[in-house]
Amino acid sequence: MFNRKEARLRRARKTRAKIAELKAVRLCVNRTNCHIYAQIISPCGGKVLASASTLETGVRSELPNGGNKAAATTVGKLIAERAKAAGIEQVAFDRSGLQYHGRVQALAEAAREAGLKF
Repeated sequence: MFNRKEARLRRARKTRAKIAELKAVRLCVNRTNCHIYAQIISPCGGKVLASASTLETGVRSELPNGGNKAAATTVGKLIAERAKAAGIEQVAFDRSGLQYHGRVQALAEAAREAGLKF
């Protein structure tokens, strides 16, 4: 029987294996119905170098809803700023097996516009 969650996790595992092989810093994206989260993770995979999400008080105060493209764009800009502050310019995009569409795409494009390369 086809299971949507298992298929997404299989795609995520393949992507993460390739990124680990390249030994690249990765921009990991996770989304729920109400929020979107982004983390920059070290090449060893054991340390979060920067993070941003719609749960933060500064982001929540300016956005009425955390589960839309506007919120994803805000988080994308924020994660790019924090990555640059940490001295990171080049990352590998880890979309966690999610389709590159909608909120995930909005976050990625906002991060690119803010100067993050991937």
